Amino acid sequence: MDVEELRQRLEHEKDALPLPESLLKRELAPDFSLVDSALDWLQRSSHHHIVTLDDPHYPNLLKQISDPPSILFIKGEPDTLLIPSIAVVGSRAATSAGLQSAYQLAGELGSLGFSVSSGMAAGVDGAAHQACIDNSGKTIAVLGTGVEVIYPRRHKKLYEKIQYHGAVISEFWPDVRPYAGNFPKRNRIISGLSLGTLVVEACRKSGSLITARLALEQGREVFAVPGNILGGQSQGCHDLLRDGAKLVENVADIIEEVSALCDFHLEELKSSHHIGGENTSNLPFTSLLASVGYETTPIDVVVEHSGKAIELVLEQLLELELQGWVAVVPGGYVRLRRS
Repeated sequence: MDVEELRQRLEHEKDALPLPESLLKRELAPDFSLVDSALDWLQRSSHHHIVTLDDPHYPNLLKQISDPPSILFIKGEPDTLLIPSIAVVGSRAATSAGLQSAYQLAGELGSLGFSVSSGMAAGVDGAAHQACIDNSGKTIAVLGTGVEVIYPRRHKKLYEKIQYHGAVISEFWPDVRPYAGNFPKRNRIISGLSLGTLVVEACRKSGSLITARLALEQGREVFAVPGNILGGQSQGCHDLLRDGAKLVENVADIIEEVSALCDFHLEELKSSHHIGGENTSNLPFTSLLASVGYETTPIDVVVEHSGKAIELVLEQLLELELQGWVAVVPGGYVRLRRS
């Protein structure tokens, strides 16, 4: 649905809109000047996108939460929202050890073909986004402002890079300024997009714990990295671990927990985007498949042997995984079938 269609349906057939029932029960008095501004924003750049609940780019996992956003404004690559994602969140005032942990884990997740979702805040969020960029992975920044508002300002360069290595998204109109109440609200999108949420360094009053709680309510996995017991920076993580979160020391701890849900997500993606079909038994991407061994093959080795660009390799590996030729494992990929 484009914005012009949304405007017409708001005016003439609001009951047919994919909106929460609680909203439909109230009298809608749409501000058409806002709709016009959204349409103008959409037409301003080919990198601007608007996705509604019935759009094929709307993430299936996000659609399953109790209050999915009715509309998403996107700057960057909307296809990024279709990639299985892990949320990485944590302290804005992280220690060097916390930043290093977030960077390493997010980078490895990106290298394995996952996207990493976070909130583009200072500290852990920024480290997670940067790791994906540095490792040619995909990352999603979910903003508590409109997508045209950079917050914090220090992340201007990061904000620009994310658009070429994933997407910047928000449910708020593009020019909405920072407002304290909007940041906890956006956390449900970070967790809702993701197979699981990883918390790296969080004190007991950290906003990251809101994201973890929302993930639990949404039926998703929650992971936590343990920290130093002598400081208070990781008390929130320790509380999560005490309450049943999965302790994470390396990326394999995450992969083994989300593998089943990831397989389901990939099947959903396959069916909704008509990937595969009658000819899937034919050998696909021969040169790339030949680069994946029957023992764990790191992604950088696959790229080097195939001679293909990393973006194309990740896209084709995803299709090979959907067709059952390869599988994601800790450290890279393995081949499952012989030609």
